[in-house]
Amino acid sequence: MPTDDVSPTARALRALEVLQARSTVTAGQLAERLGVTERAARRYVGILREAGIPVESVRGPHGGYRLRRGTRLPPVVFTQAEALGLVMAVLDGRPDAVDGGDPAGSALGKVIQALPEGVGRQAAALREHASAAPDRYSIRPDPARTSALVAAVAARRRVLITYRSQAGNEWDAEVDPWAVVVRYGRWYLLCHSHRANAVRTYRLDRLRAVRQTAHGFEPPEDLDPVAALEENLGVGWEFPARVVFDAPFAEVAPWIRPPMGRLEPSGSGCVLIGSTSNPAMYAQEWLSIVPFGFRVEGGQELRDAVAAVAARFAAALAV
Repeated sequence: MPTDDVSPTARALRALEVLQARSTVTAGQLAERLGVTERAARRYVGILREAGIPVESVRGPHGGYRLRRGTRLPPVVFTQAEALGLVMAVLDGRPDAVDGGDPAGSALGKVIQALPEGVGRQAAALREHASAAPDRYSIRPDPARTSALVAAVAARRRVLITYRSQAGNEWDAEVDPWAVVVRYGRWYLLCHSHRANAVRTYRLDRLRAVRQTAHGFEPPEDLDPVAALEENLGVGWEFPARVVFDAPFAEVAPWIRPPMGRLEPSGSGCVLIGSTSNPAMYAQEWLSIVPFGFRVEGGQELRDAVAAVAARFAAALAV
């Protein structure tokens, strides 16, 4: 039941948010989201209709309420906590948003200008005086290509992409874009590649072109984009990696990052099977911090990179 300190108007606005988020909502679902009875939920729909918001009733087993297509909604209203939380989230993920010339900074400025004076003043002060250090590992992709990919994901349309690896190799691929995933400041496309006939992950900042096609696709029903990305980050790159550890699997596993590949038990030790487009980084930044003895059984590019690291450290100790 609704509490006394929540006005009918506030609950009606919350009902509007629910309707905006879903194509069709039953009275029961709306009541559950609002924490009220179905009768009360219908009353809040009535309040919205009285305010001129076109909420349609849909008949049938999958019926309920929905907003009429093309509906122009009233301005969004933020509380002070929501406004400050928005500014904090933008600055945390995009430190250069303090600059009005940055696209995110320009958008943030428009949001702040549209806020009520009291709330907007607090948000503007936070934006002006807060400082954020950029993540040196984050790389932002081209907004236009990212937008094109997100549109293809939403429409479930196959795309043609042009990709350039860190080594400078460039190729075209026809892929089913399952999801766009942000991981530790980097943006990835999780997709099914028809070129490789396998699941692939591509860095969005390395895409050179994206073109949507007329071919549709259906993603896996049980797809967990983040889990699938983690599983496939170390798969399908140019140079193979096979590293054998003498330590038990349980001790080594916490040190192995998903992009390094798949770690499997092997006898009393374990073996890491993966691939990379950058053997030098694999050796210097990943393998070098694993506190267990290992030997590189393949490939040759990774063996050469490990040898170069070993020689550099040995030279540092030379008298």
